[in-house]
Amino acid sequence: MSGFNPQRGFGVYVHWPYCARVCPYCDFNVYAAKARDTAPLFGAVLRDLESWRERTGPRQADAIFLGGGTPSLMTGEQVEGVIAKVDELWDLRPGAEVTLEANPDDAARFPDFAAAGVNRLSLGLQSLDDARLKFLGRTHTGASALAALETALGKFRSTSIDLIYALPNQTAEDWRAELARTLSLGADHLSLYELSIEPGAAFFQAVKRKDWSPLDDERAADLYQITQELADAAGYSAYEISNHARGREHQSTHNRIYWSSGDWAAVGPGAHGRLTNGPQRWAIEAAEKPGEYLRQVRTTGLGWAVVDTLDPLAQARERVSMGLRVVEGFAISDITELDLQLAAAPVAEFAAAGLITNENGRIALTRSGRLMADRIAAEISP
Repeated sequence: MSGFNPQRGFGVYVHWPYCARVCPYCDFNVYAAKARDTAPLFGAVLRDLESWRERTGPRQADAIFLGGGTPSLMTGEQVEGVIAKVDELWDLRPGAEVTLEANPDDAARFPDFAAAGVNRLSLGLQSLDDARLKFLGRTHTGASALAALETALGKFRSTSIDLIYALPNQTAEDWRAELARTLSLGADHLSLYELSIEPGAAFFQAVKRKDWSPLDDERAADLYQITQELADAAGYSAYEISNHARGREHQSTHNRIYWSSGDWAAVGPGAHGRLTNGPQRWAIEAAEKPGEYLRQVRTTGLGWAVVDTLDPLAQARERVSMGLRVVEGFAISDITELDLQLAAAPVAEFAAAGLITNENGRIALTRSGRLMADRIAAEISP
């Protein structure tokens, strides 16, 4: 087994956990912002980054991703401070991607983020329809979403927008019209997600109470097919199950690190990272609650709360499940270099059924196979 492979990429993820309002579909580690003093958390993030550097050794960072939560609640100075610290510690690659997730409500800060060094903005529109935005618990309107996108376009090297579909009672015609409108707006990248009902989210309880019902699998699959068809026709080919870009240069470098099973330092409350040192690979989780995270960093200099060693089998399964997400799939050598083999019979069966391709030493999902990604990954893994 080899150590860290720079070709898989190295990135830095910063989790900013505060939100103006917690959305009912969200099960991420987030907290209401209220009138909090964020200076202690900012200081802890910088200290945590320094401690990560002691463990990674010298590397070059390919990307920074400020996620959350709502990192667009950060100040331009805080964002600039994070970028400068990462560059100081890991020698940020020239032209490296620096992404910040933003809400439309924070459009007034976009020029500050661009000046701070952010070159990719990921804008959480979620819908252009006011009634659906209200259902999703969003505080912006369709009109303010469009105004925020207008503010972002031209300020960043890439602008990405998120939309959620397969909402209750959403018809194929509804989604076709909304997506067609979105595709005409001029964004560089689209993340198009099917609404999922996660156990930690308020929507889970609402569905349990029978307040409303999610779309059935068949109708949701129809909307997925419409998504692929319209996005392809508009020049936004899918490069991953839920992600579409207008050309290779607008694909997410940071997310590709995840899908390639690279390494990433992860700081901020509840952040998840991966670290390869020699033959060892670890899955790391930071302390979840902001107060716990601050205490952990204050005490040890490091936010780590959980460190799991990933043995070769766990690494192989992760390489399969993550690698299948991208259209080019994964190299079979990713598994054999761990002295393991894919399950030959399921590979043959899925290939015969037209759900995967097995060509030139790579396994990839077909378009119809993407609807069964989790099952296929589980069955072909060692």
